[in-house]
Amino acid sequence: MDSWEWNKIIGAVLGTLIFVMVIRIAADAIYDVEPPAKPGYVVEGVAEESTGGAEAAPKEEVMPDWGTVLAKADVDAGKKISQKCEQCHTFEKGGPNKIGPDLWSIVDSPRGEGRGGFDFSAAMKKKGGTWTYDELFKFIKSPGAYIPGTKMSFAGIRSEQQRIDLIAYLRTEADSPAPIPPPKPAEAAPEKPAETPAPDHKG
Repeated sequence: MDSWEWNKIIGAVLGTLIFVMVIRIAADAIYDVEPPAKPGYVVEGVAEESTGGAEAAPKEEVMPDWGTVLAKADVDAGKKISQKCEQCHTFEKGGPNKIGPDLWSIVDSPRGEGRGGFDFSAAMKKKGGTWTYDELFKFIKSPGAYIPGTKMSFAGIRSEQQRIDLIAYLRTEADSPAPIPPPKPAEAAPEKPAETPAPDHKG
């Protein structure tokens, strides 16, 4: 085979490689899609991933004024919201434990004990304390984030009003509903500094 034949073969191979590269570059340019600035939807209870850099510390959620919000809460709406919980919980007095404990008279009850001998997680027992309005409000938002290691796998309810309505309903599920605290006193408006009179230039 003479040099002319070799030159044709090498030229054909190089031409094919160049053609493939051109097609690949063109395809990347046509089909390249920029990622959206924000996700199309957010799954409730799932935190968004950090886009890099130092992660900002989560802001402390301001607790509701229970003396005010419980009086306005929609107990019927709370009962409908509680249907999300019925797969794992019962709400009647003496009701059986399921995947989770019976929630009758849960407000102001001890956390991690009682409930007909329910087998609470070590994390729940260690947390201890009482299911106050504030504690229920924080736990229902994201159980796994508030008490890591809890058996409760529910993603949580992010809506503040839905949590208030649900807690208002849970409060009624008791022989003697937990007392509603008095409303917090209104904060006094800051006093305005006294105005300095303009100097009198007469005389």
